[in-house]
Amino acid sequence: MFDDTDRRILRQLQEDPTISTAQLADRAGVNAATCWRRLERLRERGVLRGARAVIDWQVLGFTVEVSLRVTLDKTVPRAFEDFAAAAREIPEVLEIQTFLGQVDVRLGLIARDLAHYQALYRDSILTLPHINDLEALMHVARIKTDETVPL
Repeated sequence: MFDDTDRRILRQLQEDPTISTAQLADRAGVNAATCWRRLERLRERGVLRGARAVIDWQVLGFTVEVSLRVTLDKTVPRAFEDFAAAAREIPEVLEIQTFLGQVDVRLGLIARDLAHYQALYRDSILTLPHINDLEALMHVARIKTDETVPL
């Protein structure tokens, strides 16, 4: 299991993922060798899955964000798999989530502007396989986005 030292390391890493191992060790109250071993153990256990750059897509000129709620034709045995495989091929689709309930899939996508979104919707989204129903929700504001885990 995880102890207080692991939690301190993870809290500091969430706060500043660019921190060096020596700085992380100092902030977590352990020596560098212990910190390195703990980080390796956390990676082996799958707690730390990697590091990534977080790019602000709005700064790059994408001004429209849309959530699409999709209901699939469940009479088709591979509807989920076929749909997801095709949706993965659309570069503007940033997120694909599946659900149990009335909505089967949610796609999160971005577009440069409304004209780009219309073209994307017409040429890429509506051609996805096995769609039974589709509802678009235009994002207006992001109230909270936080990927930190309460440790």
